[in-house]
Amino acid sequence: MSEETKYILEVKDLHTSFFTDAGEVCAVNGISFTLEPGKTLGIVGESGSGKSVTAYSVMQILAETGKITGGEVLYKGEDITKWDKKQMQGFRGSKCSIIFQDPMTSLNPVFTVGSQLKEAILLHTDKNKKEAYDRAVEMLTLVGVNEPESRMKQYPHELSGGMRQRVMIAMALACEPDILIADEPTTALDVTIQAQILELMMELQEKLGMAIIMVTHDLGVIASMCDEILVMYGGRVCERGTADDIFYRSAHEYTKGLLRSIPKNDNLNEKLIPIGGTPINLLQMPEGCAFCPRCENAMKICLTKQPEELRVSETHLASCFMNVKELFEAQGEEANG
Repeated sequence: MSEETKYILEVKDLHTSFFTDAGEVCAVNGISFTLEPGKTLGIVGESGSGKSVTAYSVMQILAETGKITGGEVLYKGEDITKWDKKQMQGFRGSKCSIIFQDPMTSLNPVFTVGSQLKEAILLHTDKNKKEAYDRAVEMLTLVGVNEPESRMKQYPHELSGGMRQRVMIAMALACEPDILIADEPTTALDVTIQAQILELMMELQEKLGMAIIMVTHDLGVIASMCDEILVMYGGRVCERGTADDIFYRSAHEYTKGLLRSIPKNDNLNEKLIPIGGTPINLLQMPEGCAFCPRCENAMKICLTKQPEELRVSETHLASCFMNVKELFEAQGEEANG
């Protein structure tokens, strides 16, 4: 990679829509981000905020009704939205892999774990059947599956949820991709297994040097592992920054609402405050800020105008008129002072 393309992945003004009988659903509305090799990017938001569609757009594995309608997805400086089917097949698996939300539905119930792992390896590498088998056993060992040889002969329903998730991670990493997309990788798992899976992903990242995009609705999951966090709402990025920026200096009303609804270690007696209202209907997007109908501090301007991204600090940006208001008030105080 040249200095100009120090990013392994650049997403620029990406728009993805689904064309349904009810009309066009703009699921991703001009999202942009960059990812450096070996770094972890977190994408957070409620269900329906466009997180998974962003990930699926990068991989180009959208449903038949879905289509990228604008923007660029650059892998090492090349726009992969212009690639043909064969090039994209080469990209998926060997350059960029994905761990889906539910391992039970992602694995085929009528084939053994071993045959599915070997198929992925044979498809994306030039290994023969014996080498593919050895690689599959090696990957299962790497992700902490006990007795890998006997697990190879088992079917998905014979494994526990945590074990299936480990198989999915082994399958995603079998071809040593540059980018791993983890779409809610711990949703169906209990808390202790969640912690093990996240720890495993971080260990493998260190060992293999891959970049990770972590898609989740759980802010607690990504607090310790992400270099940068994007908070999404209504198909747009409403705030982005480091974990410290998001958790301790959040500058968007939606992020503040998400944080108020998470239990805190230091004060377990504190009452959790849910965000009022329901998530936005993407068929009827408001003219102004998408979060405006649910925001306690909404102002008149929020109804009609979309807030631009405002730089809060060197690493921290947010799209919220409250920051503009605070900025004007601070300037006014300085002038008066």
